[in-house]
Amino acid sequence: MARIASAYAYYLSTYGNHRPSRYDSHKKSDLRKIYNQMVKTNKESPLYKLTNEDEAARYAIDIKENAKAIQNVVASLSDSYGDFADSFRKRVAVSSDDNTVGVRYVGDGHEENIVDTLNIEVARLSSPQVNVGNYLKNDSLSFIPGTYSFDLSTNSSSYEFQFNVNPGENNLDVMKKLANLINHSTLSINAAIRSGSTDTGDSGTSALTLTSTQTGLNENETYLFDISPAVNSNSIKAMDLLGIHKVTHAPENSLFYLNGEEFSSRSNTFTINNTLELTLKNPTTAGKTTEIRFKTDSDAVADNIMLLVDAFNGILKTAETSSEEAAGSTNKLRSEISGLSLARKESLGKIGLKVADNGSITMDKDVLTGAISPEHSEETFATLSRFKNAIGAKADHVAINPMQYVNKKVVAYKNPSKSWAAPYFSSVYSGMMLDRYV
Repeated sequence: MARIASAYAYYLSTYGNHRPSRYDSHKKSDLRKIYNQMVKTNKESPLYKLTNEDEAARYAIDIKENAKAIQNVVASLSDSYGDFADSFRKRVAVSSDDNTVGVRYVGDGHEENIVDTLNIEVARLSSPQVNVGNYLKNDSLSFIPGTYSFDLSTNSSSYEFQFNVNPGENNLDVMKKLANLINHSTLSINAAIRSGSTDTGDSGTSALTLTSTQTGLNENETYLFDISPAVNSNSIKAMDLLGIHKVTHAPENSLFYLNGEEFSSRSNTFTINNTLELTLKNPTTAGKTTEIRFKTDSDAVADNIMLLVDAFNGILKTAETSSEEAAGSTNKLRSEISGLSLARKESLGKIGLKVADNGSITMDKDVLTGAISPEHSEETFATLSRFKNAIGAKADHVAINPMQYVNKKVVAYKNPSKSWAAPYFSSVYSGMMLDRYV
């Protein structure tokens, strides 16, 4: 279990903050298909021993996540746009000021009467609820040793927290204990210790601060979380000392104007007509607006191809930078991935995708622009489509069992006439993480 916990800790710290896309959501039939592929793969997998379990776990997770990135790009370029040429002409939205408003096209190409240009003025960002407690001296103990409790309620549920104050502890110890208690809950509330300063509190003091991960409020809501002590005098006194039950900053909805029309949103990230995903980052300068538009066809094609190239180079880099302990002396993954581009070096070079000796790809946009001109576009998009399909097929194969690329010693091969189904056996680290958003 310790090994599994270590693997998950690496997974969460490295990939846990990735934003999900609609290609990370699957139907039951899709997941059933993947599960059946894992079962089939395992029937043919030998019993093995890992030479370095920690390195193997990290490498397997890196491989799986890079393969997943390729699968998502391939899926995004395989939407129902029409023929294969249209998929690479997928719209790409751009903001005139990405520091104020970010934009991403999330449509599928079938939108009718889509607006080519939007002007947005951001008056206010949506904000979370913040409760800043009282500043207490770090090296003193203001609490009587004992057991205390309080209720923390959200708009959907309520939880009771209990904590002990032990002799020999100080106020900072108590606040750290409470911060860990709240952060390890599932309440989507971040607890932190704020150090005192000349502006907020005396030197040598600290305050416990709670911030909701959610922003904004629905019309029928008055808070995102509410804290109240248990109905006994000791808990009430302890809460009065902490002060975390007082709302310092109430949550607010964003306020913005689209083409002059006023709107608001609970979140700073939202979609418009299931076509554009906007992320409000900063208020706009008074009297100015940020323009949202679509790139020209040639720029959009280049951007879509670069998504595929970056994903391909990403998994190749993972293979190249892996240690010999993780990948073995033959580095099977590097050989297979680089082979996909090296085998197509000439055809890719003709359309502006230069393949280096190690298989990595760079783009020559001038050559690409000529290659997608009307007289050459059919051949160009056919080459791109074949390469996309090859990369996608390899990513599907890799994601099922990344452990096949990890350095290991085979102990015994299965009897082909008496195999059994144990889908996670071949890849205990990657198999259990079938889909990070399930």
